[in-house]
Amino acid sequence: MLRTSVIKEGQRLEPPADENKVVPAQRSLRDYIALTKPRVISLLLAVTLVPMFLASSTPPSPLLIFWTLFGGFLAAGGANTINQFIDRDIDHVMVRTRLRPLPSGRMQPAQVLLFGIALSLISFLQLWWTVNLLTALLALAGILYYIFFYTIVLKRSSTQNIVIGGAAGAIPPLVGWAAVANEISLLPILLFLIVFYWTPPHFWALALMRQKEYRAANVPMLPVVAGDRETHRQIVLYSVLLFLISLAPFFLFLLGPIYLVFALLLNGIFLGQAIDIWRRPTNANTWRLYKYSLLYLALLFLGMGIDHLFYHVPPEIINFAWRLPL
Repeated sequence: MLRTSVIKEGQRLEPPADENKVVPAQRSLRDYIALTKPRVISLLLAVTLVPMFLASSTPPSPLLIFWTLFGGFLAAGGANTINQFIDRDIDHVMVRTRLRPLPSGRMQPAQVLLFGIALSLISFLQLWWTVNLLTALLALAGILYYIFFYTIVLKRSSTQNIVIGGAAGAIPPLVGWAAVANEISLLPILLFLIVFYWTPPHFWALALMRQKEYRAANVPMLPVVAGDRETHRQIVLYSVLLFLISLAPFFLFLLGPIYLVFALLLNGIFLGQAIDIWRRPTNANTWRLYKYSLLYLALLFLGMGIDHLFYHVPPEIINFAWRLPL
């Protein structure tokens, strides 16, 4: 049984035993890093990196990759940090967020806000200076959309918060493509849509597991307002839409058959697990879909990269490679 403990805002939580062994400077650095949510950012960087290779027949330079991913980390970290500043009044209510640096009392709101603004500004200037203006503007658009449209406007007012607000998390493929091509075309738009339609079933699976916490925090997530059954139905619906949009790059001749195999296999598993939740709504099935959804997105983009690599290698190199002795 999940128990939700309500912690008064400003109340300091006792750190775990091992935290007491960390010197203040180390704890402070750890808290600043925690504000950026590095585990979340790692997936965003993966869907930024692959489009950089898809945008050209020649690989991007290592330096361009570094500056693009570094700027993407700063942008996402800034948005995540400001998000925690805004949500400081509810993060102390939820079990999964109450030990964050701000609700636990280890950091002050002014520190967090200034850090988030600094990361956001530095990301824009760095991407503009080291990559190009379009990339910087796209990253900035993602920050502003996430902070103002999702966190402030949608999160506490609509069950569609994740659906509409998910556009912010779908911007990284556009950033990666623009870093190399300095323009936006059909394929990166399709990659944007893939991440966009992936977000609702991914996050609703988590919301089903944490709905008591969202209810305590008065956040109108779909399971809280519409109930489990409607959420299961919506997960299946968006999984079908994700399946269809994932096939579009192949049928529009933008990616090849290797990607098609990845898309069919990965989406087949995804849809099957979504149907399992609808037919047998257990915590085990819900948690399985949530964990798989993280792997799904990484592997789908990996399939794009492998497909692009195979079909953009000059034929003479492929023929030469086949003649090499094993």
